[in-house]
Amino acid sequence: MRPLSVVTLIILGSCFAITFSLTAVIIVILILGDEYPRLQGEFDPVLRSASVFLGMTLISGVSFYSLVKNQVWRYWAQAAMWGGLFATGYYFWP
Repeated sequence: MRPLSVVTLIILGSCFAITFSLTAVIIVILILGDEYPRLQGEFDPVLRSASVFLGMTLISGVSFYSLVKNQVWRYWAQAAMWGGLFATGYYFWP
């Protein structure tokens, strides 16, 4: 496996782990939201964050697939992944 594939796989795994964790938090908020009104205020930001990382997971998954299968469009997929990574960082930057 080439170094760029390894870096892409690390980004894919990280994005998937964050998406999975945020989805678990959404489920907890849906279950406990009626009993704890402060959780209802956190639902929209958590849902937006989960959406951002779901998009990053999909983009990095496609990018990893294109690198492993040596597709012609792999550099476009890499550009989309890196652009999405910087956009995600910019979105969460304070």
